[in-house]
Amino acid sequence: MGLEAIPHSFLTARLEDLVRWARRRSVFPATFGLACCALEMMATGAAHYDLARWGMEVFRASPRQADLMIVAGRVSQKMAPVLRQVYDQMVEPKWVISMGVCASSGGMFNNYALVQGVDQIVPVDVYVPGCPPGPQTLLHGILTLHGLIRSEELLARRRASATGGAAVRVPQLDGQPEVPAAPAGAARSGA
Repeated sequence: MGLEAIPHSFLTARLEDLVRWARRRSVFPATFGLACCALEMMATGAAHYDLARWGMEVFRASPRQADLMIVAGRVSQKMAPVLRQVYDQMVEPKWVISMGVCASSGGMFNNYALVQGVDQIVPVDVYVPGCPPGPQTLLHGILTLHGLIRSEELLARRRASATGGAAVRVPQLDGQPEVPAAPAGAARSGA
């Protein structure tokens, strides 16, 4: 049964707070940089923005050591099975950030060769807008994810249905004009 068998009390509530604090302070990202957004993701990890302040100084090369996937850039149909395999190899609990408009909705590339939103392959917790989003916007998305981790119940993702992640959209903070998102279910015009 695991933790579900333990009755809720003061002690278990404090234990949940401690586990959430530890998870939030030790998120290990797996890089999945595919295009120009990957350069902005690398800049976020560099000295000026310093992800080490939040315990994320090491981008993991192995998915078995990572619990956060940052999908940065456009995903081709050939790369989609690889993306899913990397996600399946990650440890639980795991989170996904969709970085950039190409990863979130296909961007300007509305054709058969690219996946029109990474949420068709893996559940996305935070959408970071922009083309490409700057390091400030990615940091805002990471801190938004930290807020989700802080308020999430232990094992809630395992008990939840297969509907996906939290799907939180963050505002763009890097000074570029924000493009309004298309309403859900809206038909895309082809090129």
